[in-house]
Amino acid sequence: MKAVVGLGNPGSEYQSTRHNVGFDVLSELARRYSTSNDGLWSWLKKSLKPNIKFEGELQEIFVEGEKVQLLAPLTYMNESGRSVRKLVDFYQLGLDDLLVVCDDMNLGIGRLRLRGSGSAGGQKGLNHIIQRMGDNNIPRLRIGIGRPPGRMNTSDFVLSRFRGEEKEIMAEAIARAADGIEKWVRGGLDETMNWVNAPEQNPQASS
Repeated sequence: MKAVVGLGNPGSEYQSTRHNVGFDVLSELARRYSTSNDGLWSWLKKSLKPNIKFEGELQEIFVEGEKVQLLAPLTYMNESGRSVRKLVDFYQLGLDDLLVVCDDMNLGIGRLRLRGSGSAGGQKGLNHIIQRMGDNNIPRLRIGIGRPPGRMNTSDFVLSRFRGEEKEIMAEAIARAADGIEKWVRGGLDETMNWVNAPEQNPQASS
């Protein structure tokens, strides 16, 4: 079994913001693999009862027979590690069976980067996960959201929504991220890094 953790903040006021692209990727995966409305995220379908577990919203899918747990922590971004630690301990997962999906201001908008380890790079949710797990060898898929314009406050920027052509770029990036996760489930990290990090998968690589 594998687990994909998408980072974001719960609540309608944060829906579709730059900081919530991890949630958006989970939603795309749930849409692809769910056989009923129960597979769609509760914050998108308000009438559904969420499956709350491990201080997060949990959805199980199967990718070519492989069970995959999709977890959206409901702890707010900076406390994401609490939820992830509970998930990993309950299922006794190795870190190589865990993939964290998060936003990254250091990447051009729409650019993807997959790594198997490293620092949090300023991403507070990922940083809290590393702290709680006591290990930075945690695969992570970063999705570029660009840098704040001018002197715009960083916190205001990550909580802002995409505008204009950014929406189309991010829709494509979210689809590519979901494709990459499918490849990771089937073929492992190294093979997937070669695909995700390739220039042809990153049309914004020059930004």
